[in-house]
Amino acid sequence: FEMEVPELSDGSCEIKMIAREPGSRTKIAVASNIPGVDPVGAFVGQRGTRVMAVNNELGAEKIDIIAWSDDPAQLIESAISPAKVESVEIGDRREARVYVLEDQLSLAIGRGGQNVRLAAKLTGWKIDVRSSANPEESQEGGTAVAENISAATDKERVEEEIVAEEKEEEILKEAKEELVEVEGEAAVAETEDAQNQEQEEESVS
Repeated sequence: FEMEVPELSDGSCEIKMIAREPGSRTKIAVASNIPGVDPVGAFVGQRGTRVMAVNNELGAEKIDIIAWSDDPAQLIESAISPAKVESVEIGDRREARVYVLEDQLSLAIGRGGQNVRLAAKLTGWKIDVRSSANPEESQEGGTAVAENISAATDKERVEEEIVAEEKEEEILKEAKEELVEVEGEAAVAETEDAQNQEQEEESVS
């Protein structure tokens, strides 16, 4: 994304959290550090050009870009997209119920529960999706337990890999510099030895 989104490179926008099932789907929560800059628009690009460029590199993996919010209800509502949410009920112990219309239920849950599973992972909340028409009826595959560690780790793992690569490059660079320095010292020593030998031969003659 850094190559496609200048706002990410210059710090205007940032990725707050990533939830991913490789090869299938990714949800990314983004935020703006500058008033007036639309973080979702920055990542999606005009007519979706930026996100499509990244999508082409990942193959068939679907990417959802959502706006980060410090308000749990707003964040959960955005994370459930593309389904339209009627309301979000915030409970204790980071548990939330999401109510949607009947025709949005399958979209909110996703195939095999993928959409609600990624939403829970992204937000760090246990999410229970229910029909607003039957609020007391739980839905098969409609509940996903938050995977706080995994959600945080996705972003941290990417950052750690980048740091590790940079350290590896730095170590290789230092090793090359040391090798060049050693070779240079060896060459100087050989030259001095040769000069000393010539001087000795001249003295003998």
